[in-house]
Amino acid sequence: MDSRAGLPENCAVPPRDSGPCGRRPALPRFDQRTAPADLAAMRDGIAWSNDLLTLAARFGSRVAVTDGVARMDFAELAARAHGLAHALRVPPGAPVATLVPNGVDAPWVSMGVTIAGAAEVPVNAHSTDAEIAWFAQLAGFRRVLAPRAQAGRLAALGLDPWPIEDVAPDAAAAPLPPVPADAWGRILFTSGTTGRPKAIVHTHGGRWTAHLLQRAVLPFTPGAGDRVLLMTPYVHGASLIAAAWLEQGAEVVLQDGVRADAVEPILAAGCPAIFAPPTVLAKILSLFPGRRFAGTRVIFTGTSTLSREVWRRAAEAFGPVVRITYGMSECFNPITVLEPPEVAEVMAAPDSGLGACLGWPAPGVEVAVRGEDGTPVPPGDAGEIHLRARHMNAGTITGAGFVARPPGAWHRTGDLGAIDARGRLHLSGRAADVMKSGGYRIHPGEIEAALDGAAGGRAVCVFGIPSDYWGEVIVAVAESPPEGWADDAAARVAPLARHKRPRAWLALPELPRNAQGKVVRARVREALLATHAFEDGPHPRLVAR
Repeated sequence: MDSRAGLPENCAVPPRDSGPCGRRPALPRFDQRTAPADLAAMRDGIAWSNDLLTLAARFGSRVAVTDGVARMDFAELAARAHGLAHALRVPPGAPVATLVPNGVDAPWVSMGVTIAGAAEVPVNAHSTDAEIAWFAQLAGFRRVLAPRAQAGRLAALGLDPWPIEDVAPDAAAAPLPPVPADAWGRILFTSGTTGRPKAIVHTHGGRWTAHLLQRAVLPFTPGAGDRVLLMTPYVHGASLIAAAWLEQGAEVVLQDGVRADAVEPILAAGCPAIFAPPTVLAKILSLFPGRRFAGTRVIFTGTSTLSREVWRRAAEAFGPVVRITYGMSECFNPITVLEPPEVAEVMAAPDSGLGACLGWPAPGVEVAVRGEDGTPVPPGDAGEIHLRARHMNAGTITGAGFVARPPGAWHRTGDLGAIDARGRLHLSGRAADVMKSGGYRIHPGEIEAALDGAAGGRAVCVFGIPSDYWGEVIVAVAESPPEGWADDAAARVAPLARHKRPRAWLALPELPRNAQGKVVRARVREALLATHAFEDGPHPRLVAR
């Protein structure tokens, strides 16, 4: 297999720190060799290095990160991060990639790139060669910090691997200069659910603001001995929660996925906080059916919609401690917040018909719902969700290059929803997922909400299959459902209009998901059609091949 699959013709992986197809991105002009007089003008920059050294001075030998095998205290965390920062020697905003699995190394590598002033480009450790090559083309990185075991693979892609095992700690480091707030600080990649992933660029100033806002909305202030359990890839939401914990001197427990033998002792000992998107939460509940765990004060969740069934099971296992937030690559979490007592209130109330309740805007965030003509709609009316915030992205990189976000511009999320009479945001789904069948516009989220619990707590995905006769034929696919689930599912959707009821009830052993744990409708459709033939007409059907 060609490891460069997916790259445009005649476009190799770019040279060091260059942009797409070798074109350098428009990085802020700054050289770390600037004269001291000019550095003095940077006093309003982001003092990442000073902040980290302060944490080391305050908390020293207190455990900062554990992963079930190794542990690292705050002093070593700062020493390793500064050793890396001094070794990098890159100008602010230069892209440097990290490919580090969950574990004690992930935080110090991330911090080292950050305090060096580079633009951190976190790459999921489970990414394919083709994905890494595409990410390198978009973000313009060549240097990749990764375990030595990944060096050969990365070198074969034309990249410059830096084994993290070779980075020496610097326990006597002096603070590095503040980083310009407008320098590129982090480059993330979209999930690719509607096409090839895009690169989302955030500045150092945006990252710093996001850290402040995350701490501002924590349900309690963590301290010594307060652990947070993180099981999702550190490159996504887990890193922001980790930063909020470490900045308070608390302990981060990083696990690479959900494994019963690793997670059970942590939960049994009483873990004050857990970050668990609905898919992760469902896995935990399935691994320990009937178990009750004491000592958990909050379960942070987001990424995808939390069903009433999963919430009910979580409340039985941990108590009513689930907290819902809304986030996306273009704007650091949190965008909206619904605290545990408010989540319990929503789950006990009848369905509003507006979609999943995500709560009120977080500090500094503006939320609006607009119609197709771009004007705001009244409370209770559906439309596309728009956002504006101080910590939003600086721009986007596609195959065509970097496009800056205009200052003060609203971001069209592509999500559909409504704002209720109390000012809470509700999410009904993605605009791109809307189906058209028999002349009707139908959103799969409405059908999936009606099917909540029909598959024994497992995920159900609703989507349309293109049809010359109907436009699209609606089908529902469940993930390893129990016997007889289709009868229960059909009864649950019976109150819906006839054109909204699925025409087929099917199952797959596992529903395809992206790195964030979201079910990807397009991949589910592909997996289904790989095993079933679609017969179109007035009475369409799917027949197993």
